[in-house]
Amino acid sequence: MATRSLTGADRDGTDEETDAERASRWSRRFVLAGAAFLVCWQAAAVAGAGRRAGVSLGVLGFVFHTIFGKAYSLLPTYFDRTLATTRTMPLQFALTVPGAALLAVGAAASVPLAGTAGAALWVAGVAVFLGTLLWTVRGNLSGRETGTGEAKAHLRPTDRIANAAVPVALAYLAVGSWGVLAGRGPVPPLLGGYPPRVTHLLAAGGAALVLFAVGFRLLPRFLAVAPSRRLAVTVLPAGAVGPALLAAGLPAGPLFRLGAAVEAVAVVGFAAGYAALFARSDNDRVGFYGVLAGAGAGVLAALLGISFAVAGIDPALAAAHYRLNVLGLLGLSIVGVSYQFYPPAVGRFRGAGDRTALAAIGLVAAGLLVEVAGLAVGVGPAAVTGRVLALVGAAVHLYLLAGLFRQRYG
Repeated sequence: MATRSLTGADRDGTDEETDAERASRWSRRFVLAGAAFLVCWQAAAVAGAGRRAGVSLGVLGFVFHTIFGKAYSLLPTYFDRTLATTRTMPLQFALTVPGAALLAVGAAASVPLAGTAGAALWVAGVAVFLGTLLWTVRGNLSGRETGTGEAKAHLRPTDRIANAAVPVALAYLAVGSWGVLAGRGPVPPLLGGYPPRVTHLLAAGGAALVLFAVGFRLLPRFLAVAPSRRLAVTVLPAGAVGPALLAAGLPAGPLFRLGAAVEAVAVVGFAAGYAALFARSDNDRVGFYGVLAGAGAGVLAALLGISFAVAGIDPALAAAHYRLNVLGLLGLSIVGVSYQFYPPAVGRFRGAGDRTALAAIGLVAAGLLVEVAGLAVGVGPAAVTGRVLALVGAAVHLYLLAGLFRQRYG
């Protein structure tokens, strides 16, 4: 039985419609804020901002704000529930957007007070997000009730496996967010205060696991091809365990090597599964190419991770690994899926259309490859050129989303 809305939607149809409209409006605002953070992140990369500022803008700002926006609309449905309340959405937005921005400013300009304030706002906003979703699905935390219709009953076992991974991803988000605040002021550091450990909890544990879980539910429906249940049983448990092993084992040692291998299984398995769906599908949408490019970048990142576990971490290649994962696996996948929810072809403004969307994907993907090549061979101008290309692609993506939202919703 679905959770009853706490906004009085059971009184009449008007209230329920108003609540749905509010949820849709704030979902779009989160997604648009994420796209704006993507542009800011690429601009900061061109300007030479450090890794920690990039993580704040890229992981917390871009990736997670997009996840927040779509999670409010998708996850309750996937758990056969109705979002408990939409009234917390603007509160979370008012906390996490400035929180991520202040964290970036604090890291880029070496202003500890800004970083501490940003961390506190971020943790408070994530608490609001988690509280809203967990209250919504409180009677179905295992995800056994999937909301899958009879027409898709053959997908129900895979849907249950995917649902079971979602609470794990939310736990990673909670612990990783606390790690952002830990070590600041009177709060003791988490995991020895080593920042890459917290980044892996958030990016690999929170964000990538959400991508894998939602991907096994969402992408097969977009492509109209049934996914491999055996692959889901392999990818999702590996994606759930790998980030914890990496966070505990970094920067070297047996746990790190095991974590790198387990996470590689998850990433490569997801990429192989999506490539198989893509090849078998008769559907052809521009967004599918973004996810395909993201999956390919993820495989390259996983191979680099294995090399770090075997031969040690090389600083230049570590930067490439970070960009391949966040801008590639997560970023390109997010951009691609965005064009499924908000099709550029329906745009009636200058430059709108699938060609422009494909250009955005191509610029980000090409820029990422040029940057990674430049980092690998130590050619600084090539790396900067790649970042500029990715910045242009991010700006085109933001332009398309903003235009589509303005045209359709005013």
